[in-house]
Amino acid sequence: MSRAVIFDLDGTLIDSAPDIHAAANRLMARHGFALFTPEETRSFIGSGVPHFITCCLTARGRAGDGALRARMIEEFIADYETAVTLTRVYPGVIAALDGLAGADLALGLCTNKPEGPAHSILAHLGLAGYFPVIIGGDSLTVRKPDPAPLQATAAALGARDVIFVGDSEVDAETAARAGVPFVLYTEGYRKGPVERITHDRAFSEFIDLPGLITDLLS
Repeated sequence: MSRAVIFDLDGTLIDSAPDIHAAANRLMARHGFALFTPEETRSFIGSGVPHFITCCLTARGRAGDGALRARMIEEFIADYETAVTLTRVYPGVIAALDGLAGADLALGLCTNKPEGPAHSILAHLGLAGYFPVIIGGDSLTVRKPDPAPLQATAAALGARDVIFVGDSEVDAETAARAGVPFVLYTEGYRKGPVERITHDRAFSEFIDLPGLITDLLS
């Protein structure tokens, strides 16, 4: 296929913040740190596990402890590999994916979540079959907002015309650096207002997404 729609995962297709929050607090408790509120851990999401753990340690005054950071990254990934019970697919996602696939569009996934947990959660939620190509935060030596993961996803799909769908400033920057149109899901984990995030189209309900994609590709 020469045309593809590539999606971010957390905050775009799924609300995984509750599982991330629970896994983070299990980690913090094991190391004797005060626990986080859901709002705190949600604000750390978007740039991959190393950044997430850095945010956790910074918030507890231990940002400079590199050995602890490395250990906590490993522990978090091992725990989060199977942490799927609290995660939910956003309303309308399945119908939107069916509509896009039926329009002869290839679908791919480009996420900063490590590949292992990404595959686990997609399988658990019944989404794995939609995405023949998944590039995670540990698939390459760089992660978003570097454009390489998005470009690698497009290349693996064999796609020339690509649209990227995401929910955050990181996703918007990734698309801009890759020279790809960006569609913003406004109900995810963005840090700032919609008007401050560069995008070609925006939507709050997945029922509207296939029409926006068709418009951009026409």
